[in-house]
Amino acid sequence: MPRGLFVFTLLYGGMTVLAGVLAFKQVQLWPSELAVESGIFAFLWLVVISSTIAQLYGKALAQRLVWWGFLPLAISASLIALVLALPPSTEMVEFRSEDLAAFERVLGQTPRIMLAGPAAYIVSLLLNIWIFDRLRGSGEATTIGLMIRGALASALSQAVDSLIFVTLAFYGEFDISDLLIGQVIAKVTLSVLLVPFLITGGVKAARWLDRR
Repeated sequence: MPRGLFVFTLLYGGMTVLAGVLAFKQVQLWPSELAVESGIFAFLWLVVISSTIAQLYGKALAQRLVWWGFLPLAISASLIALVLALPPSTEMVEFRSEDLAAFERVLGQTPRIMLAGPAAYIVSLLLNIWIFDRLRGSGEATTIGLMIRGALASALSQAVDSLIFVTLAFYGEFDISDLLIGQVIAKVTLSVLLVPFLITGGVKAARWLDRR
């Protein structure tokens, strides 16, 4: 197994778990008024890693990685459910009740959000890989071409990700128009500004690891 593939696969599994935890906080994209859930930062790494693997090791392997990403998701969700169900210690209840409440609030997400996340994950990442590969063409990949393909694939897939997640998680609870528009604009902006450089860096890093 190429060392670059091994390292990036480990990183991928970690990012699938971390994205759901970070998503609890929304951050402002300075200097605009746009806000985005922080899980996007881990999710963009999933985009970068899957695109890097598609570029170097093939689309089929990248797609399998996305499907296998459900394994750490399922295990982490099961462990979170177990820990939430277990009774807290008397010491924590008596002296650290605020910490306990914060822990349960962050990890005790509603079932709709728990289902919306994986649905958006599988559709958007498979779409990203498909677009990234389709734009490849038959010629030798250049750095500029790689950056453009990465930006376009990420921007389109992130727009779809926002549409799926926000609709499944919050439709019917409140008017989701503003949230949906803000999320799409914010995620597309981050995709265009960050992903091209992260993908080129990821490809170079994987090649360096493989040579080692």
